[in-house]
Amino acid sequence: MANYVYIATSLDGFIATPDGGVDWLDEIPNPEQSDFGYGEFISHIDAIVMGRNSFEKVLTFGDWPYSKPVFVLSNALKTVPENLVDTVEIVSSTDIKTLVHQLNKQGYQNLYIDGGRTIQSFLAEDMIDELIITRVPILLGQGIPLFGTLSNSLQFQHEKTELFNNLLVKSAYRRLRE
Repeated sequence: MANYVYIATSLDGFIATPDGGVDWLDEIPNPEQSDFGYGEFISHIDAIVMGRNSFEKVLTFGDWPYSKPVFVLSNALKTVPENLVDTVEIVSSTDIKTLVHQLNKQGYQNLYIDGGRTIQSFLAEDMIDELIITRVPILLGQGIPLFGTLSNSLQFQHEKTELFNNLLVKSAYRRLRE
């Protein structure tokens, strides 16, 4: 059982512009159409847990990009688009420990945690086992930060770093637990 973050940030630590925009990610040169390791990562994932804002952003991308079950944390959303009823479920965002326990009991052992506030909530509860962060060489200056305030520090160990297109730096960190 493990909870993973797989995300891109600007050099100054933002995952999106102040209005939630991620268009700056589309500007990354990718002549070989690489997925930068995403395919390998997602092949080991059983389900995705994301926040409402991330879900609503993904809906604007056009085709639904996920083949895995998606659980959307929201107390406001009540329904999902008709074409996603079989793959997306809205769940309460009030108790993530209980949610993860329930998902694990359903056989979802490896969870991909996505979305700024969702990631921050999982970190605040010390429920992230691995961070995979790709740094994009752009300074946004402002936006939605990846990390927020924590009541206790969390120690991670560097696992590996990869360079893609002599441009993107992807590093993996595993949570050190006593």
